[in-house]
Amino acid sequence: MKALILAGGMGKRLRPLTDDKPKPMIPISNKPILEWQINWLKSHNIRDIVLCTGYMGDNISAYFGNGEKFDVNIEYSKEEEPLGTGGALMQSRSLLESHSNFLVMNGDVMTDIDPHSLIQNLTDKLIGTIAVVALRSPFGEIEIQENGLISSFTEKPILNDHWINAGIYCFSNNVFGYLSNVGSLESDVFPILATENKLSAIKQNDIKWRSIDSHKDIEEAQKEFGN
Repeated sequence: MKALILAGGMGKRLRPLTDDKPKPMIPISNKPILEWQINWLKSHNIRDIVLCTGYMGDNISAYFGNGEKFDVNIEYSKEEEPLGTGGALMQSRSLLESHSNFLVMNGDVMTDIDPHSLIQNLTDKLIGTIAVVALRSPFGEIEIQENGLISSFTEKPILNDHWINAGIYCFSNNVFGYLSNVGSLESDVFPILATENKLSAIKQNDIKWRSIDSHKDIEEAQKEFGN
């Protein structure tokens, strides 16, 4: 099994941290996000990894090299200009298409999801499987009785009837027939696959998952993953 990490993000909302490094190299408890991801893949015996780099990509290749010191094999696909998530995957076609299926993940996600849950559910009728996680409310929830009195407070509850894209996928190599040189997986490819009933969601429960999109996310990730 081969895995591709979309690591070309600039991370504008995380400035000034990303003024001198790409978003996937932001440290969480003294290790870049990418290193956490590589260690996670390795823990599931996935050691062949493609890094799609873009903004300040030399920062990434200088740190990870060919992956030998991390006990993995790393190849690179470099964007000279932003191609979008779908375009970045398409540019990596030559490194992936000989594999019947492969993992793809966003370079700003930290998790302990079992990736084999996606792999095992990719049937011949599907192009892809997507890990989905329950939405965490950004706000506290107040329960109000019929008489108007408050009965309880719940701080940022998990909304188990609302599911979001976890940014971790398993694709058949047939996905390349749906990609263009520039474009987005999320807005250009997934809606078509969904219409054709070729995309499955794998619900992930009782797991750790966080997308690093803000300075607050860094603080929360360090609490959740830092030990």
